[in-house]
Parts: sequence; C-alpha cells; structure tokens
Amino acid sequence: METVAQRRMERVRWLTRSIIVIACGLALRRFGYDFGLPFVVVKYGGSMLWGAMVYLLLALFSGGRGRTKLAAIALVVAVFVEFFRLLHTPWLDAFRLTVPGALLLGRIFSFWNILAYALGIAAAYFTWRD
Repeated sequence: METVAQRRMERVRWLTRSIIVIACGLALRRFGYDFGLPFVVVKYGGSMLWGAMVYLLLALFSGGRGRTKLAAIALVVAVFVEFFRLLHTPWLDAFRLTVPGALLLGRIFSFWNILAYALGIAAAYFTWRD
C-alpha cells in the first residue's frame, strides 16, 4: 500500500521531470541556433520536448498511474492542439503572435509536428517508469 509520503515524492519526481523538459525545450528554442544546431533539430526537437511535456504534466496530475493510458491521452491532446492551429480568429491569431501563444499553441499546422510529438511522448513513456 502506497503511503501519502510516497505519493508526494512521486509527484515531486514528475514535477521535477516536467520542469527539466520545459527548461530544455525553452533553451533549445532560444539558444539552439546560437549553438549552430540545424533547423530540424531546433524545430522538431522542441516539438518532441513539447510532446514529452504534455505526457509528464498528465503524469504529474494523475500520479503517474496508467502510463499507457496517459501516453494515449497525451497524444490525443497533442494532435488536438496541432489541428487547433487550423482554426483562425483575429484574437487567436493575435495570441499566436506572442511568445506564450507560439510556445503553447504554435502558429502553423504540420503533420511532421504530430510525428515529433508522438516520438517525444514515447521517449518520456519509455524513459520514466515510476
């Protein structure tokens, strides 16, 4: 039987992983080109990290239970967000032009992003098995 302290530590681990992935994604997008990384690495590496972040945040709020179900839900969320880019309204497009809007929602629809999200979710799934 899992104690309250064990559940708390598990959530701290998921939160720590989430923060690390978010920091890596922001650093890659901000400094990737400065370090001479190619476009493909910066663009799709960031998308992979975004997918991993979705999985990790879902794990954080669910206590990491049902990892396969979490991965499926994370993929559905990521695909939904990608298809959401096809919706255009003046206020939504204005938000997408801001840094938070670009990081959270992105600007341009791409099937390649969906593949990158799936790879990021799979990497998080297979890397962290609490």
